[in-house]
Amino acid sequence: MHVAIITHNVFPGDGQGRVNYELARYCLMRGATVTLFCDKLDLTLREMGASWVPLHTGLLGEAVDLYKVWRFRQKVDRVIATMDHMFDVILGCGVVMRFPHTINAVHFVHGTWMRSPYHPAQQHRDWRARYQGLFTRLNAAWELETFAQAQCIVAVSDMVRDELMAIGVPPERIEVIVNGVDLEEFHPGRADRTRLGLPEGVPLALFVGDIRSPIKNLDGVLHALQQVPGLHVAVAGKLPGSPYPALAEQLGVADRVHFLGFRRDIASLMRAVDFFVLPSRRDSCPLVLLEAMASGLPVVVSRQVGTANLVGQAGFVIDSPEDHEALAQAMGALARDPDLRQQMGLAARAVAEQHSWDQMANQYAALFERLTGKTFPLPALYAV
Repeated sequence: MHVAIITHNVFPGDGQGRVNYELARYCLMRGATVTLFCDKLDLTLREMGASWVPLHTGLLGEAVDLYKVWRFRQKVDRVIATMDHMFDVILGCGVVMRFPHTINAVHFVHGTWMRSPYHPAQQHRDWRARYQGLFTRLNAAWELETFAQAQCIVAVSDMVRDELMAIGVPPERIEVIVNGVDLEEFHPGRADRTRLGLPEGVPLALFVGDIRSPIKNLDGVLHALQQVPGLHVAVAGKLPGSPYPALAEQLGVADRVHFLGFRRDIASLMRAVDFFVLPSRRDSCPLVLLEAMASGLPVVVSRQVGTANLVGQAGFVIDSPEDHEALAQAMGALARDPDLRQQMGLAARAVAEQHSWDQMANQYAALFERLTGKTFPLPALYAV
């Protein structure tokens, strides 16, 4: 089995890049030959035996995302046309090629995002919003071209599956494979709050994500916090340009909101808090949700989070991200009730244990075998 994976990044520090890293690692462990067509690569995979075809888009690609996407597609189409006969499986990730391929793994659907009321072009009229509008419109057109060339489409959540159908992808061409989580890095336990710069002796929630745009809905968390006296919230995310410290001051909750900036110790932070909150306005398949659940944390999410259907007894799902009252009720219930937190935390870990990286990758491997009629040299690590 020779597998080609085509994507911009393959390394653990990147969301989609982490998914591709784990898939490539698993295929190598199963004895497959793996060739990676990408810009940035964790060289550990080369040490494991993977081949790398570098596809760089230069300084302009680093600076302008639209150029990067366009130029990368051009390079992939030109290179893969001379090599496609070598591969049993060609897997592309989103808008990376127009060439016929076996599988396209979709983490984001531009065609539905374009119509969202939360899109920057729907909310603002400055040059940044106009650029985002152009970026989305072009990607929406390009993704239709790309998906038409894929034998099978993998959606990373039920929400992505529904969005793919909304832009015209036939349901019989779609498989759902949810992203995974590292169950060893993210596990239940207790970390020292003081060492992490967190307050002791108070109920503490954690928010992780982009805090420079409204899409993750930190503003909703801050408004809800007004109704939950005594609860503190730790916020991990890049601070420069964020409007939310000022909003916390304006709402009178700044003394209970702890802006931590960008952090690499998210696993430790998760072991130091009481629950996790992510009431996003749109979030296809956030890795951080499964990471929180693997850490044994109860979770509060909105139904606009693509994997909200996994939560079940592990937390609360808010129907509307704009319902601050419902969000406050969920946060308040967890802040007040340690027994409820323990019960939901156990359920969260049990869910996460069904979604390890190897279990995810094994589903892809089974799909590869079904589509090609070929088998991996070494046996599966998990039953499908």
